[in-house]
Amino acid sequence: MKDYPKIATELFLSGYNCAQAVLCAFSDVTNLDVDLSKKIASSFGGGMGRMRQVCGAVSGMLLVLGIVLGYTDTVDTTDKTTHYKLVQDKMNAFIEKYDSVICSQLIKSKDTSYVPSPRCQEYYQSRPCAKFVWYCAQLVQEELQKQGKI
Repeated sequence: MKDYPKIATELFLSGYNCAQAVLCAFSDVTNLDVDLSKKIASSFGGGMGRMRQVCGAVSGMLLVLGIVLGYTDTVDTTDKTTHYKLVQDKMNAFIEKYDSVICSQLIKSKDTSYVPSPRCQEYYQSRPCAKFVWYCAQLVQEELQKQGKI
């Protein structure tokens, strides 16, 4: 089996935003074209367009879970309830480990400039984001294994 957390981390360290890294790592499972995955997740980096809101890695995790395990029936709420419980469980696991899902709290920065930071060695050394990407991909991998999807 693929090491999805490693793939996601490598994608992040190669320049993709945190949400793109998680979503693209699972492209074989989501059956989405990688370029389409990059576009879908592009708005979620930096806590949603660098607004430092919900962590992009968490958003990427939820995108994968929605694509693979999401619901479609708008009348029978059983699947919706099951899916929302899954979302809450994964978000709570992240909060348990890192105390928040809010980007500004996680990276201790309130810089909301829409101009992306240059990706260089200093950037990667000063940001804890790679570990968030790894952990979100790990949570997804574990769930998809449990559900028999990988």
